[in-house]
Amino acid sequence: MSNVSTHELRFTETNSADDSAGKTWGLEGNLFWFVAGGGFASVVILLLLFSMLRWTLLSALVPSLIPIGLALLYVFAFRQGKPSGYDTDLFELWFKGPGFGPESPRIEPRSSSSSDNV
Repeated sequence: MSNVSTHELRFTETNSADDSAGKTWGLEGNLFWFVAGGGFASVVILLLLFSMLRWTLLSALVPSLIPIGLALLYVFAFRQGKPSGYDTDLFELWFKGPGFGPESPRIEPRSSSSSDNV
């Protein structure tokens, strides 16, 4: 018997690492940055319209809500709780159509002039 085999350590793969990207404000991964960027753009637009262009506060508030609204729509409709790549796959489907795959069978209408009575 070998004396070396009694002192060797056995290594086993366990997959025990945490694969989560974390959460910020209840949003998965880095989705917080989309909301923060939309909020920043909204504040900048509000300040430009209200201070520099002298719009009333209510008339400046309406267009300034568009960036934060678009960011929230994107995060909650296309990213939060969806598998990775869902948004890009969906946009690609909308703009380029379906990719490679089986085509659905085409049903051709029967013509009445066919020779069915033979």
